[in-house]
Order: sequence, then C-alpha cells, then structure tokens
Amino acid sequence: MKRVSTLIIMFIFSMNIFAQETDSSLVELQNQTLDNLDSLMNSYYVEKSFRTYEDYNTNIFTDNHDVDIDDSIVIERLKNIATPIQLSYNEKVRSWINLYLKRGKYMIPTYLGLANYYFPLFEQELAANNMPLELKYLPIIESALNPRAVSRVGATGIWQFMYATGRRYGLEINSFVDQRRDPLSSTKAAVTYLKDLYSIFGDWNLAIAAYNCGAANVNKAIARSGGKTNFWDIYNYLPRETRGYIPAFIAMTYIMNYSKQHNFYPAKIDLPLNTDTVMVTDTLHLKQVSEVLNIPLQQLRDLNPQYKLDIIPGFKKPYSLRLPIDKIASYLMLEDSIYHYKDSIIFSHKMIVKNPPKYNPRQHTYYNPRPCPTYNHTGEGKVYYTVKTGDTFSFIADWFDVSVRDLKCWNNIKSNRISAGQKMLIYVPLKKLSYYQKMTRLSFEEKQKIANVKVVKRQNLDPNFIYYKIKSGDNLYTIAQKYDNITYDDLLKINNFTDREARTLQIGQVIKIKRKN
Repeated sequence: MKRVSTLIIMFIFSMNIFAQETDSSLVELQNQTLDNLDSLMNSYYVEKSFRTYEDYNTNIFTDNHDVDIDDSIVIERLKNIATPIQLSYNEKVRSWINLYLKRGKYMIPTYLGLANYYFPLFEQELAANNMPLELKYLPIIESALNPRAVSRVGATGIWQFMYATGRRYGLEINSFVDQRRDPLSSTKAAVTYLKDLYSIFGDWNLAIAAYNCGAANVNKAIARSGGKTNFWDIYNYLPRETRGYIPAFIAMTYIMNYSKQHNFYPAKIDLPLNTDTVMVTDTLHLKQVSEVLNIPLQQLRDLNPQYKLDIIPGFKKPYSLRLPIDKIASYLMLEDSIYHYKDSIIFSHKMIVKNPPKYNPRQHTYYNPRPCPTYNHTGEGKVYYTVKTGDTFSFIADWFDVSVRDLKCWNNIKSNRISAGQKMLIYVPLKKLSYYQKMTRLSFEEKQKIANVKVVKRQNLDPNFIYYKIKSGDNLYTIAQKYDNITYDDLLKINNFTDREARTLQIGQVIKIKRKN
C-alpha cells in the first residue's frame, strides 16, 4: 500500500490547492471530505480493491476526463434528473462539478463501486417513506460512504450523526455499540430526521441544509434575510460549511447520474453484496467468528462497524451479526462452537463482560442467579446424552422435555457453554425411559422433527398454515428463505409482529407460515 498512500497524499495536496482557489467557505467541507476519503482507504474492501499502483492505472485513472464543461449541457442534464429537489446551476455548483471532474479520478470510481452495496439500502428506506431517492447521495457528501467516519466535532458514521441527535432518533450509543456506524440503523434514523426537517421547511434544499447545520441555524438565516425561504437567498446568512453543502450535493448528484459521460466507471469493491444477519444472544468476539468460519477479521469489522471493540454484547439483549450469505449456514451449524472457541483466552481480561452479574434495578444491587433446587428423583430414570456439534441447551431441553435450568443443575454447569463430546445427565420419567434412550441415538434432524411435532400438537392448528418452531440462530429472514413465495414482510403480517418482536424471537417460540397454494 506504499504506492497507494503516496497517491492519496498527492491527491489530498492537489485538492487543497484547488480549495484555495475557490470560495473560502468551501475549504472546511472539502477538507472533511478528504479526511473521510483517506480513512475509507483503510477499509478491507477498498484496500483490497486497489492493492497495487497498476490497479489504479488500469481501473481508475484515464486520461480523457472532462475539465472544461459546457454549461448548457450540464443545465439540460440537471433538468432531466426527475426529482422534487431543486437542482440549481450557478457558479458555485459549477466550481464543485469542476472540482470532482478534475480531482475525482480516484474518489468517484470508489463511490460508484460502494454504491452497489449501499444505495439499495438507502433507496429502500427512502421509497418506503415516499422521499426523493436522490437523497441517497447525501452520505457521499457527509462521510464519503465511510461508516467509521468521524468529523472534527464528533459527528459519526455514514450519515454523520452527532451524539445527541443520534440518541434522539433512537440510535444506541454505549461503550460497545455505536449504531451511528451501523448503515441500516443510521439510515432509518437519517430518513426520519430528513422527513422531520422537510415537514418544518417544506423545501428539500432547506431540509438538506438543516441536516448539515441544524434547523435553528436555517431559521436564523431565514430571519436575517428578511423572511426569504430560498436557499440561494439565504446563502450568505448560513454557517460557512453549509454554504458549500448544497452546491456539493447538487454537483455529486450530477456526477453520479452522468458518470459514464465523464468517463468514470465503478471500481471493483470487494464487499459481498449478498449478506444476511444472525442474532447473537451471548457475548461474542468477532475474532471467534473470523477464525472458526475463516472470514477475514477486517471484512467482519467492515460488515459490522457498529461494534466498537469487536465485541457483541449479547448478554444484554440480542444483537445482529451481518455475514456473507454463504457463511450463514456454517454459522448456524457451528454456533455453540463459535461461542466457546478460545473464549477463556479472548475474554480473560474482560470476564465481567463475558459473565456479567444480573442487575436488580429496584434494589440497585447485583445478585446471582437462583440456586439449584432440591430434587426428588423418585420415579425417574437416568439418560446420558453425548453433546454433538450444533447442540445447545435449548435444543436438548426441548428434545427431553426438561428445562434448561434443570439441565444445568443436574450437570453442575454454571455457564451457557457446552462442547461436542461432553456427557450430560438427564432425568426422565421411568415409564418413558426407553423412548428417551432412543432419542439419544437419533440425528439432529430427526430429534428436531419430533420436537416440532410435539409443540405443534399443543397449538390450536389452522390448516391454512404451517407451524415452525424457532431454533437457535433463526430470524425471520433466514426462515423466509426456507419457503417458496414467503418474504420477511409476509411473516411479520401473518404473525402480527412488530419490528421489535421480530428482532427478539425466542428459541422454542412457534410462528405461522402460509401454506403454498
């Protein structure tokens, strides 16, 4: 990466020279763009895409990019972009377009490559809220599409939320998790924020300006201008950085829509387009997932940038882990093994994180789990079960009709960890001893089928539905993929789930699935 770093330095130097030649109010925004862009190069998927100087020469740099643009052509092209956002063209917008054309040989192809991954996510949320899809270009101005971008004043993530604004719009921010860096969560929050701003100003340019500097500053500018409500009329009354924000947005909208006409083509970014999530219900380190599933650690970090310390604090509540789609099945099969892998080494200096005591908010004191009860095993027989890869306490409890707590007490186990090959003592009714002894010899699939049938028999069945019992690692996305013509939204509607209920499914819970016609 030494040659690449040299190119970045040259690029930043040339951008700074150009910035000095333009309106001084643009310098701060341009410098922030450069900081975000430089940081983006440390991402696994970008770094791997541009590993050699030759990659830049053949894939990114071409010698016939436009420098002098025909104003009439640009004006006509902007008019042809079907959007309710006013895309004005003037000297300030022209200077930004010139900037991107002259100095964008490195960054524009990177944005175009990353757009394949991020834009479908942005567009889905914008369309669901009946908002202009062109707002998807805002994160390029905000963060250079860099989820880890942090501004000089602390704005963080791909949509650059300040701490207070992020919290106000429901983003979780603590020592382990910063959802401002989560592309999905932050996009939902940003779309809601922009929608709120538009409801205040009734104009998308003003809403976008307010996204940058806050509604209060836009209102002050309107008041100082004598009540004018056009962005260009209040331009001189806005904070310095915001003056360049709308011109930069319009210029980027133009460049992204007419990139081919200016000889820009997407860089090949090594970021998996097909991904899915699994729910993590215990403390997990990304290094455990990386080493067991043979996924580069940096790629996992880039797919899950919200985990600041590489730790998913599943002891607190279920959290999602995004993986390449071809690794989902392996994770579900090896889930317990992944939790157990090198846990005593990886968490040796963080044991309070790994096994935190439970908290009683009423007493404001910590307390330990309830002690094991005194058992009377009269009329019960013993079954010894050998734990196999993929087994969990919940599965075993289901198969043998006992509770997880009893399993742990009978076997003097205090953690949530079991290992393949471990022997487990289980007490069962004597009259069903032979039945459960046979259960120990069945395959995982056979035991699951029997357990599902037992649960379904206890339900009030509707013949129009299939009934499915939630297993470890399941979520509505993975379940929908198992059935034809069923989507995540179908499952939400059929089971009357809220988004929160869908994110907190419990092992053993039974859901309904529409039968195929």
